Amino acid sequence: MTNKRIAGLRLLNQHISSPAFQQPEQVVRALGALQAQDYMQAVWAIGLRTASAGLADVERAITERKILLTWSLRGTIHCVPPEDVKWMLQLCAPRLLRATKRRLEQLELDDKTLERCRRILYHALKGGRCITRPDLLRLLEDEGISTASQRGYHILWHCAYNALICFGPLHGKQQTFVLLDEWVTGSRELSFDESLAELALRYFTTHGPATVHDFAWWTGMTVTDARAGLDAVSNELISEVIESGEYWMPNTPVDGAETGKSSGVYLLPGFDEYILGYKDRSAVLEPETAPLIVPGNNGVFMPTIVWDGQVIGIWKRTLKKKGAELMLSPFRSLDGVLKEQLEEAAGRYAAFLGLPLTKLDMKEI
Repeated sequence: MTNKRIAGLRLLNQHISSPAFQQPEQVVRALGALQAQDYMQAVWAIGLRTASAGLADVERAITERKILLTWSLRGTIHCVPPEDVKWMLQLCAPRLLRATKRRLEQLELDDKTLERCRRILYHALKGGRCITRPDLLRLLEDEGISTASQRGYHILWHCAYNALICFGPLHGKQQTFVLLDEWVTGSRELSFDESLAELALRYFTTHGPATVHDFAWWTGMTVTDARAGLDAVSNELISEVIESGEYWMPNTPVDGAETGKSSGVYLLPGFDEYILGYKDRSAVLEPETAPLIVPGNNGVFMPTIVWDGQVIGIWKRTLKKKGAELMLSPFRSLDGVLKEQLEEAAGRYAAFLGLPLTKLDMKEI
């Protein structure tokens, strides 16, 4: 198995080169979780994996509670199926909460203070209320609880991992918070072992080829737990061994996956699963260009240009009243055919936004 074949199979299994889904919620249900700490990047991550869904369709699915945004895997915000969020939290939250104990102590957020915060937020949100982050933090301040120096973020994070709150619908451009138990109905109940197996099957089916270490990274679990999940569903997967490890993938690949075709040009959002879904990203990203997609190593992943399965550049967009302006920054010079494909990819992104593409610049880094 070569890097090119790994990349091609991942593009196919992640439904980037084979966007067969019609509804946004189908994407989230299939992948299990998509990183969503940047809202506009997250909705595009869903949209590009559908046949034709636009921004309005994805946001409607969120408003109609078909897609849920909350802190879940790996300590960060993801889009997840609402019916699965509670068992995901039960699987991942205990370890994450233990890992942040020292940081909470540094912020002087003890159990008593956090319990008081939960009571305040519960009474503010109960009855179906949706409140924006600034208003929630102001409410805590009014109750004498400081939200400075990252205390506010950690209070909300802790409440989410205790299954009290999650993100609700947008209010203008602001995300809101709601009570998880009021927002989500019909939750699935799974045991710890069942949760491991369920998450493993979704991950390797849509992210394969991937290793058990990739799966552990993606979830934030221990390698021991990740391996137990993989072992439980290994009969539903196939594997190939190469020098760097054993790669697992679905035993019923999507059309064309057997050849691992990776042709095509894609404008992927920042934090996309194609990059963030793996501990080892060497199959799609050259070591010398990796720092360019995380400028300053600040943890913020830029939107990427992918061609032939490889990351070949970054891009950004500016939205104005007349339409969308895109700046594409490839890492090397492009030929005429590739430029035409990039123009088509840019047009698809503008169509997703429901805006005309008013400007498209390409400048090599």
